[in-house]
Amino acid sequence: MDGVSKRYVLGQRLNARETLHAAAGRLVGRGRGPVRDIWSLRDVSFSVGDGEALGIVGRNGAGKSTILKILAGITAPTLGVSRTRGRVAALLEVGTGFHPELTGRENIFLNGAILGMSRSEITRRFDQIVDFSGVERFLDTPVKRYSSGMYLRLAFAVAAHLEPDVLVVDEVLAVGDAEFQRKCIGRMREAEEEGRTLLFVSHDLEALGKLCRRSIWLESGQIRDTGPTGEIVRDYLTSSMPSGGAGGPVYESSVVTVQDLRVL
Repeated sequence: MDGVSKRYVLGQRLNARETLHAAAGRLVGRGRGPVRDIWSLRDVSFSVGDGEALGIVGRNGAGKSTILKILAGITAPTLGVSRTRGRVAALLEVGTGFHPELTGRENIFLNGAILGMSRSEITRRFDQIVDFSGVERFLDTPVKRYSSGMYLRLAFAVAAHLEPDVLVVDEVLAVGDAEFQRKCIGRMREAEEEGRTLLFVSHDLEALGKLCRRSIWLESGQIRDTGPTGEIVRDYLTSSMPSGGAGGPVYESSVVTVQDLRVL
């Protein structure tokens, strides 16, 4: 990623129905109001080596998810260049990439085909995916009838087992239970050992420390710092403390304290 910036326009209308509605509003004297720009990212540059696990931390709205969406090809940068090599599997939201009317079985093969895999390649991994997800009883049920936890388990199993070169994971593991989170972290560690590249966004700083040797700290759409994960997490938590250091970190989702950082 080289010099990437991303701009969103608030109030921008994107489909024909909304455009017609806006035109009708103008006919009766209702204006659209001022259009405002929001820059989610500003001049962000970094690289990730083959087989490296990179963590990304930052407050809500810092631009973390935007980076992952650009890397996954879901959205394009406004400025700058983003390049990835090989197959990219992204788990950005629960069920991203699933067709709600298709069954779990059909969605596994659909996602494999999207990644460019042959049917025989998908079949070879099929049993592992089903076993990891734990949704075997509901495999032939349309995924629109799945609970959010079932959606997540199958989505992660598909993303992690269909042999991607790059695995992009957003803050989605919080939906699962403790046992499933443990399995996910173990699978991501295996993917790293297999030489796959991992980009991991999480408010669970303990998990981040276990998986990623290097991390990026995003603030207001810009890289504030980058370096060893232990140092980045320590500085990030310290910056979140009230003035004078009284009390603990105010970051709502962290399970790590400054004292814990010596073990990362």
